[in-house]
Amino acid sequence: MGDAATMVAKDAVFGGLAECFITIDGRRYNFMSMTEFESKWKVNIKDVPILGQVGMGHKAAGGKGTWSGTAHYNQSVFRMMADKYQKTGEMPYFEMQVSNEDPTSAAGRQTIIHRGCLCEEFTLAKFKSGEDLLDEELSGTFESYDIPEKFNELEGV
Repeated sequence: MGDAATMVAKDAVFGGLAECFITIDGRRYNFMSMTEFESKWKVNIKDVPILGQVGMGHKAAGGKGTWSGTAHYNQSVFRMMADKYQKTGEMPYFEMQVSNEDPTSAAGRQTIIHRGCLCEEFTLAKFKSGEDLLDEELSGTFESYDIPEKFNELEGV
């Protein structure tokens, strides 16, 4: 343990300073209503039987992107997408750009652009009496992504 490099606490990234933008049909929206977001890329791994070997081999064979999040229920951007689909049969694809940057962290800034996004479920209307704020769960898929800005490599990595 003695001389092992460890992360400096200030280099953890504070998530509340993130930015989220979506682009639908050429229009870019600052999707500041999002309060939580996560995207994942799952690689499909196929078993590969190998003659003369007891263990199974494995091979990457495609992948799938998914995203999910929570937003304040105060915008109609996704509801308008659902409306367009139910009236015309055309489901708009969109891009979603998410950036994380904490000025106190040496990690710097990372941006992921999710391409070919679809939303899979839409909250149309809701209410709740009392003192709670309204929010909505959002989720969907994406076909590819780019990383135009990458976190800095922290000292000791």
